[in-house]
Amino acid sequence: MPVKKAQGPFPDGSGMASQNAENMPPRDAAVKEGAPEACGPVDDVDPLDVLPEGEELPDAESLSAEEQKILDTQISFHIGLDTEENEDVQRYFHYYTHVQRGTMTGWLKRAQLYLPHIRERFLAEGLPEDLIYLPFAESGFNPFAQSHAGACGVWQFMPRTAINYGLTVDKWVDERRDPYKSTEAAIAYLKKLYGDFGDWSLALAAYNAGEGAIGRALKKTGTEDFFSLCEASEDLKKETKLYVPKFLALVKVARNLEKLGFEPLNMDKRSAAPVMLKVKPETDLLALSQSVGMDWKSFRELNPSFRKQEAPPGRSVKVAVPGHLVAKAQDFLKRPVTPRQTRYASYRVKPGDTWWGISQKYNVSVAVLQQVNDVSRTKALKVGQALRIPGQGPASDSVADARKWASKRANYLVREGDTLWSIAKQFKTDPASLSQANGIQRSSVLRVGQKLYVPDAGSADVKVAKASADAVRTKLVNYKVQPGDSLWGIAKRFGVTPSDLLAWNNLAKNGHIRPGDRLKVYR
Repeated sequence: MPVKKAQGPFPDGSGMASQNAENMPPRDAAVKEGAPEACGPVDDVDPLDVLPEGEELPDAESLSAEEQKILDTQISFHIGLDTEENEDVQRYFHYYTHVQRGTMTGWLKRAQLYLPHIRERFLAEGLPEDLIYLPFAESGFNPFAQSHAGACGVWQFMPRTAINYGLTVDKWVDERRDPYKSTEAAIAYLKKLYGDFGDWSLALAAYNAGEGAIGRALKKTGTEDFFSLCEASEDLKKETKLYVPKFLALVKVARNLEKLGFEPLNMDKRSAAPVMLKVKPETDLLALSQSVGMDWKSFRELNPSFRKQEAPPGRSVKVAVPGHLVAKAQDFLKRPVTPRQTRYASYRVKPGDTWWGISQKYNVSVAVLQQVNDVSRTKALKVGQALRIPGQGPASDSVADARKWASKRANYLVREGDTLWSIAKQFKTDPASLSQANGIQRSSVLRVGQKLYVPDAGSADVKVAKASADAVRTKLVNYKVQPGDSLWGIAKRFGVTPSDLLAWNNLAKNGHIRPGDRLKVYR
């Protein structure tokens, strides 16, 4: 018997947590050491990427004759449901074609990026074609979608299930976010579920609730099909009982887009495949993206698996780069690896917070805050949103180590008028990274002629600046001390500091100068 009115989908149509955690294998049997329970660290997840909790599903208004005809069409595999009698299917159909039409339109735009590939792989593996629309019910085809229960990605895998099906999930990489790798895992998992239950309705229910929950419910009720199980079981969650009706409605919509007034999907349209390049452990991915002229958001969309702006230590990984940028990327990857120096703290947005207020509190510019958090300048803050604050985390290296590192790799000579902020801006980094990379305080006064290490050494911008700085360095004035001169007076005349003069001329702090002495002064 069909399921009658239950309660319904998420207000933006987002999916629900798949593979309920209670039905997974024991933790220590499946999860790699250090593997997280959620899609990403708190400061790596935009609140908009988190799937909201369910709400009441409104009643469907009367459907047109054309819509009713669409609802009555069969799909590519037997489901055992008369949609004409099932109010939940009709309500979901109305919900996505009318109430949440804008949401459905956005989903279709994202789906176009991945569906041609998914369809090709499902058909090659002998799976029913209409299963390719399952991500509509799960994530709206958002690779970064995360449920409150910890399911993640286009296919909404829980961590243990993902690892069991060959995906890497750790604090550095989460391949549930990779639409292509996770599709292979979904194919294997769906095949396994169908092999377990011999019925696609039950297999889909198990995809949502976990095979353990469905197996126990079938045994307890003595039923053999999904709809009888829903009527007989008091243990199955409402969302699982609604899952198949919701999926059916979405399949009907997806197969009849033009008739329903949506832009049709083009299954022959393929996005240009990026080139996969091998990167060494600890490679600075943010610097890599900047070296090829990509902002972090665009790079992250091509490489959704990475949970940090650097490659993991101890192992090489591959990154996707657009074909026309491969030469620039290869040039960057030939350089010695310079691990990122920036450390981050997490901050939860409170009522009344503003970008400017937070920037003042942590002495970080609004532009840097927004860049680090991958948001546009016009994006408003939301209470509870997690922000990454650069330069606020506990130190992992001593100041002495940082200074030693910087002295060996110095690639920039400070010029008159330079500040940490101006140098950071010039090389598209942030003052916190620059100060930490050199083991100096943010408030430090730079000296003309001082050597600094700017991360991403070797980029075109740094090479130009270094050549310019070297030229400046050769403009040395050999000043002859005159009667009545003092270090302070000479420094003021040349726009430098007395400490600069002491350093350039190897003078003791309390050293004296005499008329006729020659002093080196860099201008």
